[in-house]
Order: sequence, then C-alpha cells, then structure tokens
Amino acid sequence: MARPLIADIDLDALRHNYAIASELAPGSRSMAVIKANAYGHGAVACAQALESAAPAFAVASLEEAESLREAGIQRPILLLEGIFEVEELARVEALQLWQVVHSDWQLDAVLNHPAAQPLTVWLKLDSGMHRLGYDPESFADRWIRLKAASHRVRDIHLISHFASADQADTSQFECQQRTIESVRQRLEAPVCIANSPATLTRPRTHGQWNRPGVMLYGSNPLEGELPPGVSLKPVMTLRSRLIAVQSLSGGEPVGYGARWHTSRPSRIGVVAAGYGDGYDRHAADGTPILVDGQRCPLVGRVSMDMLTVDISHLPDAGVGSEVVLWGQGLSVDEVAGHCNTIGYTLLTGLLPRVPRRYRESV
Repeated sequence: MARPLIADIDLDALRHNYAIASELAPGSRSMAVIKANAYGHGAVACAQALESAAPAFAVASLEEAESLREAGIQRPILLLEGIFEVEELARVEALQLWQVVHSDWQLDAVLNHPAAQPLTVWLKLDSGMHRLGYDPESFADRWIRLKAASHRVRDIHLISHFASADQADTSQFECQQRTIESVRQRLEAPVCIANSPATLTRPRTHGQWNRPGVMLYGSNPLEGELPPGVSLKPVMTLRSRLIAVQSLSGGEPVGYGARWHTSRPSRIGVVAAGYGDGYDRHAADGTPILVDGQRCPLVGRVSMDMLTVDISHLPDAGVGSEVVLWGQGLSVDEVAGHCNTIGYTLLTGLLPRVPRRYRESV
C-alpha cells in the first residue's frame, strides 16, 4: 500500500483562476506564469491545461522552457531572466523562445547573434525594485538600439516588476508607476508590468500584456482580502491520512525537543507528512490541519516524514482518517502565516517525492 500523502491538482480550478485574471483585464493578454514547476503544481500538466486559453507562458530558465517544448507545448514562452550564457541563444532561437534582456552583455549577445529570424526581446526597466533591469535613461538608450536593429530583434516590449503591488497603499508603488508611465509615453512602448496583485487590484497597470502567477494557483497575493466578487479556487490540495493515534495523559511531551506537552488526557494523531515532503518545519503549534474535515491544531515539531495533531475533540477520528494539510477547505495562505512565510514558499517547496494526482472534468 502506497504512502498516503498526495498532492491533488484540480486543473478545472486552474482554468477558473486563469479566466478570472483574464476577465479582470479584458484589454490585456494574460501570460500564464508557470516557473518553478508551475509553483510546485507541475509545469507540463498546467501548461497543457491552459494552452487553449493562454496566449503565452513565462518561465525562469531555458531548462524550464525546454521541458515544455519537449512535452509538445507550442505557445510562445518568455524567459523572465533571459539567457545566463551567450551559448544559450542558439537554443532560444531553435525553440522560438521570447527573452527578457536586462543587462548589456545580454543585449550585445542578441545584437551579435546571427539568427535566421529576428529574436523577440522584452527589455527590462528597473523602475525602483533595483533587482534587474536598466534605469530609465539607460533603458531609453538600449530601447533605441534595439529598435534600430530590426534585422536582429522584433516585437520589443517594456517589462518591469513591482516591489509592493500587494500592499494597500505604498509610496514605492506610486513612484514605480510614475517611472514606468514616463518611459512608456516617451518611447511609445507596449508594456507588461502587472503581476498577480496588480492584476487583481490595480487596473491602471494593465498593459498590452499582464503576467498573473500565484493567483492562478488559488493563492491570495495581497496583504488583505481579495476584491469583492473575486473568488480564487485552490488548485493544490495536499492530502494525507492518520497512520497512528497515541492516547496520552496530561503533561506528556510530543515530538522532537519536547516543544509541546499535553495539558490534559489527549489523543494525538500522527500524519504521514513532514519537512522531507515540503511541509514547513517552522510550523508553529496551533497551525490548522483538517482531519475528517474538522480543524485541528498541529502540536509538536514537524519531523522529516511525520507530524502530529491534537484530535482529542474528534472521538471518531482514527487510523485512516483523511487529513488535509492545505488546499480545499484550508487556505495555503493561512497555513503559511503560521509558518512565518507566504503561500508561494509552501507551494513551490513541495518536493518531488510527493505524487501529483491530476483531475479535471474535460
């Protein structure tokens, strides 16, 4: 009998969330971000599920793009960090990939590459996050150079990234937006700047392209609640079962380091899931877990292959009872808050030994 831990991936929910992203920005084309193995959900399966709707995909590296092409994905694929070595340009051309250019060595490589057809370039503007890209004056110069090299490049877009679009009101966001708008107007550039939070709440950032990411997988990227009328569905439900139950008297320790002790006679369920699967070891006592659909608190430290949960209030729960670690009925974002992290890290951190089981109605 197989270990009961499994990641249940609902591809209908993925399509639902993508449709919401598209409906929120009807004047934009929504590029589905499926980097980091589609945020842990499986890039190939997610791309196949979205290919009929999404006009393009975005990934972080050539290797990620290659796996999609090998699986038969034909839609355009954007390399969000561009190439990492000049030699990669031959594969970029062969696979007909789009690429971000954020550094002069990348720019020179593109302009010197003897491509049979012009390459598609998305030029990165550092609008204030100070991670990748050109400052506004340098950006304008590079944009003009690329526009003059029509035999080498085509379909040039301005791309930038917000550092704080998820926050309710920040001066940094407004500063970045002003910078982007100034450059856009000066160069009459088509833009791609709206990530998931901007797609959800900042319609003035919607450009020729948007690039929703984590919202596609049902995670709320905002500091607060989702906008009224917007309902994202969890795509991944991490399921397991109780594999043992311990009946303990009051004052007994549970787990490594005896971090938690029973305060009364208690029933402690042992779940087949741990940090060796990607469940965060930093999860605090009280982190919610569903057992037979009822909320229960995690107790004691998460170990590599198991974790423990107080089921004292569930007299009918026992070995074989279904457990939901996050997903349907329990938001990954709520669980992440008890781990002092964000939903992104839990989803992308799910390790390969956890089987993904895909389901859809079509």
